[in-house]
Order: sequence, then structure tokens, then C-alpha cells
Amino acid sequence: MPSHLSADRPAAQPPRRGSVDALISQTRRLKGDVDAVRRDTEGEGADHPRERWQRALYDLALHQLNDLDEHLAQLRDGPLPTTADPDPVASAPDSGSLLSRVGSAEWNLLTDEASWSGELYRILGRDPAAPPLTLDELPSLVVDEDRPKLTAMVTDCLVDARPIDGEFRITRHDGGERTVHMMGEPVLDADGSTASMWAVLRDVSELRRSQRAVSETRDSLHHRREAARSEQRLAVELQEAVLPQWRGSRLPHRGPGTLDLAFHHLPASTNTLIGGDWYDALDLTDGETLLSVGDLTGQGVGVTSNMTMLLGAVRGMAMAGAQPGQLMAWLNQLLDVTVQPALGSAVCCRYRPTTRTLVWAQAGHPAPLLFRDGTGRVLNAPDGVLLGATSGAGYGQAEETLEVGDLLLLHTDGLVPGHTGSAAAQLLLGLAPRLAGNRTAEDCVRTVAQEFGEGAREDNACVLVAKVTS
Repeated sequence: MPSHLSADRPAAQPPRRGSVDALISQTRRLKGDVDAVRRDTEGEGADHPRERWQRALYDLALHQLNDLDEHLAQLRDGPLPTTADPDPVASAPDSGSLLSRVGSAEWNLLTDEASWSGELYRILGRDPAAPPLTLDELPSLVVDEDRPKLTAMVTDCLVDARPIDGEFRITRHDGGERTVHMMGEPVLDADGSTASMWAVLRDVSELRRSQRAVSETRDSLHHRREAARSEQRLAVELQEAVLPQWRGSRLPHRGPGTLDLAFHHLPASTNTLIGGDWYDALDLTDGETLLSVGDLTGQGVGVTSNMTMLLGAVRGMAMAGAQPGQLMAWLNQLLDVTVQPALGSAVCCRYRPTTRTLVWAQAGHPAPLLFRDGTGRVLNAPDGVLLGATSGAGYGQAEETLEVGDLLLLHTDGLVPGHTGSAAAQLLLGLAPRLAGNRTAEDCVRTVAQEFGEGAREDNACVLVAKVTS
């Protein structure tokens, strides 16, 4: 069917077969490249919103390239037969073919006759033996909400000679709903009056479905990112609300037992959420000082909330006089009965200033490091399993007598990137000569942070330094 703009405009010549074949070859090469990239990314984080969004984009690109491939083939091979052909059904592709997604029509305003291509019958779900619908009958296929849109497009074309370019949904006889994109123009006679209207109609249902999938997965990714940012802000605020934000000589002077204290939290250098690391120091009613560090498994608000609960329990039990071993046993019992079970590690120390005695216990946690006279060592750890690992677990205690000038370093696992356990301890002990030259606990923390906190870090960590000053 000719698709001319007016009677006095010469019809466009069809493209040469060779040039269309070249376009088809380029399209298929590109399609193969896109499909190869899509296959390479399959299985990588399949349930993550970002990966779902990427897959939807690949599918959309492939869908459009498939359409382009088939449309170019149709341009090269010519239109499918219309109802005037002897056997349109036998020569047509099946209804699932992309070739059946583009059809054409012309409506003669002078004779009120219509001419449809074979593809248009398949798009609209019409019997090829039935006569084509007139412009007055066409809205009967359109869903109620979209009829005014179609009417306005046709009116603008026939009355004001405006081109048609819009979409509407149709309901087929089989009950299925399809989305159709219609492009058309008026055909003028010799005196400039509108004699007929031609149009190309394309079934874009699958294309719009792919676009919706991209939009929905993009929105899901956006909402997930916003939720993650909100959760991160809440976790940071919760952590800042409960962890001490001071450093230096915070504890009051009590004669020979004064401690100089400093702390630091080293955040992960990635987008990792805030974890369950904590540090704490607290003056107790009996004149002793509580020092503790710990870490709960997991990340996010839920873990930070559990950390807050655990830290509150540590403070409350220590104020009530619980010794470190008993305190650890009660913490283990507390984690065992929480609604959201978790595993945790911790070190808890009570420092008695009158005798410079440190009494401490640990639950699956790196032992404190003691630096004295330019050298350092790991304190011998008493027995203790991870908090929440075993019901009714017992925890031992150890004692250490400190001297003026001693430096005690408590830390959570992950302080030394890429190293844990004894390997991390040895690297920290290697700082002994430098720490010996530091005057204050804050200087010592700064040294540790400069050594291990400036590079890439996959996990959060805390460090606490206590220096015996007199």
C-alpha cells in the first residue's frame, strides 16, 4: 500500500536490497553482542535489585533489536498479503512472529472504504475473512479509557491535516489486551482536500512490558538505595548516641590510679553498613573503672540496636558490682533469649586504681595488648566462648598488675585490614616503639589510626587505649 503524504508528492523509491541486507547484518551482529554480554552477567547477584534492573535493560535492548531485525526483513521482502490475496493464512507467519506486529491501513473518506494489510488483522485479532473496520467502527475495539484519545488523533488528522502519532489499547476477541502504536497522515487530493487517511499500526505490547520492567526495577533499586541510606543514617545516629564521644583524661583524678583514655571508631571504606562494634569506659560506684570493647555479627539498624541493648546491660551489671566473668555469663544468657538471636565477642575489664589491678574476661574476642618499656605482649586469655554460641557457658577471669606508664590496647577484630587473630596482634605489637614515644592516649590512638585506618577497609573496627598515668 503506498504511504504517500499527498497526491502531488512522488512516491518514495524502495531501498535497494543490498543496503537493507547490510543493515540487517549489522543489527544481528549487535544483537549477538548484547546477548553475549547478558549471558556473561547471568547468575551474578540474581536477586539484587541492581542486577534485576540490568537484566531488564538487556531484555529491552534485545527486544528492540529483534523488532528492528524483523522490520528490516519486512522492508526488504515486502508486506504480507492482505485479504485480497488468494490464501493469506497459508503465506502469513504465525501470530507469535515479530512480522505480525506491524500492519497498515488506508481509509477512503470519499467511498467510506477501508483497506487493511494481513498483519493488521493479526494485531487486532480480527478474522481475515471479515471486512476491515471503518474509521467509525475502529473505536469499538479500543478500551473505554483510550477511545477519546483515538477520536482526537483521527479528528486532528482529518480536519487539521495533522499527522497521527499515539498509542491506545485494544481488546481482542480472545479477551486479550494489546497496546497499539499508530502513526498516520492524511492523503490529499488535487485540490488539497483530505481524500483518505493512511496509517501504520504496530503492536508494542511486549515493548511496553519490557519498558515497565525496566522502570519497576529502577524504582525498586532507587527505593532500596534510599532505604539503605536511611538505615545507615539511623545506625550511625544510634551508635553515636550510645558510644562515648570523648577522648583524653575523662575520668576524674583519684590519686595513684588515674587513667588517660582515648577511643576511635574506624568505619569501613566501602558502602558497608554500620556494624555492631562498641567501646566503652565507665566510672563505677566502688571506685573502679569499667573498660570494654565488643562486636556483634551483622550490620545495619537491627545489629546496632542489639549492640545498644548489650552495652546497656554491660553498664548496668557492672554498676551493680558484677565481676567480668559473671558479667560475660549473663550477657551470653541475654543473647540466648533475645528475639533476634545474634553472636558476639567481647572483652570486659575492671580496673582497680588503688592496686593498679586489671581483672578481665573475654568471650571469643582478641585479648588486650599490654605495652611496657617499648615492648608489647598479648595478655594470656582466660576461657570464654562467643556470646550466644552455647547456653549456660562459663567464663574465666584473669588478673594483671599494671605499672605507671603502661599502655593497654583493646580492639575489635578487623582493626588490621586483611589480618585477624595472632597475625593482627603481631602487627599491632610492632607499633610498640612508636607508642612508647607517644605522650598521651590520644596520641597512641592517632598512631594506630594512621597505621591501619587510612587504607582500604572492608569492616568497621574500634580501638580503646588506656594509659596508666600515676
